[in-house]
Amino acid sequence: VFDAAYAPFIRSDDVPKSIFEIPGAETCSIEVNSFSKYAGFTGVRLGWTIVPSGLKFSDGSLVRDDYNRVMTTCFNGASNVVQGGGMACLDDAGLTEINTLIDYYLENAKILKKGAEEMGFQVHGGDDAPYVFIDLEGKSSWDMFSKILTEADVVTIPGAGFGPGGEGFLRLSAFAPRDSCIEAIARLKKLNFD
Repeated sequence: VFDAAYAPFIRSDDVPKSIFEIPGAETCSIEVNSFSKYAGFTGVRLGWTIVPSGLKFSDGSLVRDDYNRVMTTCFNGASNVVQGGGMACLDDAGLTEINTLIDYYLENAKILKKGAEEMGFQVHGGDDAPYVFIDLEGKSSWDMFSKILTEADVVTIPGAGFGPGGEGFLRLSAFAPRDSCIEAIARLKKLNFD
């Protein structure tokens, strides 16, 4: 299952935006997407799933047919108001607004990434993504989260919240006003991280 919710943030030509850009994926993949990240629909819950005809169970039956049966049994569909909002996102004005918003958040991510690098941290993300992950070089993500919150009044996201592989990292989010991102970096630069 490939979650493509952040695909519109990808601006690099050599990075796939869909799992189905990879040869053979139509026989082993399902792609989900939604308006939650790039159109600000978090909580509205309007999305879609691509279950290709080439994806089959071991008996040869189509996964698509079973998925459709389960979805139509358990879900009555999005309300007309929500569907109207989704359609507005897809017209020319909506797409223009979405791209403007994505550009804004990607610029915030550049600010956060540059600031963290200037503090001497190794960072991941911030390119093609609205998040920057700071490598804490073995330090506890919860301890660093607490330190930053209490000493700088800046909210971050401890990597441990993403599972064992996230421990030792801290996530910064670009989903904020520009001035808040600039202020957060200024506050972080005043802390002693040794």
